[in-house]
Amino acid sequence: MSAYRSAGLVGAAAALALALTGCGSGSDDDASEQSGDKAATRVFTADNGKVTIPADPKRVVATGYAVPALIENDAPLVGISSWQRGEAMMSDADLATYKKLTKVAGESAAETNYEAIAEAEPDLIVLGVPTPVLGDIDMKRLKSIAPVVAIGPTVPAQWREVSRKHADAAGVLDAYQATKAAYEAKAAELKKKYQGALVGLKFGHVGAYGDTSKGTFQREFGDSWGTSVAQDIGAAYYGKVKKAGPGSQSVSEYPSIEELSDSLGAADVITYSVDPDGSVPESVKYAMESKLWQNLPAVEKHLTFPIAYTEAATYGDALKTLDAIDTSFAPLLDR
Repeated sequence: MSAYRSAGLVGAAAALALALTGCGSGSDDDASEQSGDKAATRVFTADNGKVTIPADPKRVVATGYAVPALIENDAPLVGISSWQRGEAMMSDADLATYKKLTKVAGESAAETNYEAIAEAEPDLIVLGVPTPVLGDIDMKRLKSIAPVVAIGPTVPAQWREVSRKHADAAGVLDAYQATKAAYEAKAAELKKKYQGALVGLKFGHVGAYGDTSKGTFQREFGDSWGTSVAQDIGAAYYGKVKKAGPGSQSVSEYPSIEELSDSLGAADVITYSVDPDGSVPESVKYAMESKLWQNLPAVEKHLTFPIAYTEAATYGDALKTLDAIDTSFAPLLDR
C-alpha cells in the first residue's frame, strides 16, 4: 500500500482526520496587477490559510492528490510526487506524462526532495495532502521556493471539491469543468438506466482497507471510497458508523470478522472493492471467505457486486468507476 494511500487509511485511523480550513471557491480576490515585471497575483484560500499566488501559474509542482488532478487537466507541471495508487486509472496519455515528469517527492510527504523542487524553479507549489500530513513537510523551506497551497481531503468523497480547488489554483479550471460535465452526463445516464432496478434496495459495502492481521474487515458507508460514485447513480448505502471519529472515520469502520452478520445482515445488495484488474484484495477476500459471509441474505441471493477504481481522485478517474459499476450492476436489470 502506498504511503499516500496509507494516509487515506490512517484517515480511517487519522490521516484524513481534520476539516479543511479553506471554504468557498478557493479564490478570494480578483487578480491584482503588480508593478514592474511582476505578474498578476490573487489570494487563494487553502488548508494552510490565505496565500498570494500567481493568477496564471507557468511552472507548477504538485504532490499527492494534486498529481492526477493537474495531469488530467493539463496544468503546466514541472515536478510531481510519485502517485502509484492512481497509475492504473490514468489514460495512456496521462500515464505517459506522469512517467515523464520529474519526481520531486516519493509516496509519502516525508519523502519530499526540497532540492529537487528548488531546481524545478516553480512559481507555485500545490500540496495535495490531508491536513495532518502537513506536519511531515518543512513548510517554511517550501515557502522560500514558491507560494505553497495545501489542499487535501478529509473524507474520501471530497475528491470532487479537492480536485476542483487544485485545478483552480493551477489555472486550469476550464479543463476541469469539461471533464466534470462529461462525468455528470454519464452519471445521469446510468442513474436513469438503473432507476427501476435500484429503487428500494439497501446497499452495504466491503472496502479494501481491512486489516486481516487484526481480524477486521472494512465496512464503508455513504461518501466513502467505494460508495460515493455508486451513490451518484442511485445506490443507497444504509447505516452509519457506530462510533464516528474524525475524517474518514465518520464514513467507514472496522468491525471484527465475527460482526459480519450484524454489520451487513440487513443489506439487500453488497458491493465490494476490487483492484483495477478485477482481482480481489486480500482484505476483502478475508471477509468473503468467512462462513458468516455465506449466510448473508445478499450473498444467498447472489446480489454481491465488485466495484473497481474505487480510489478515484478525479472526474476522469471516476468515469472509469462509472463504467465498472455499469458492467457490474448489469444483472440487476434482469431481476
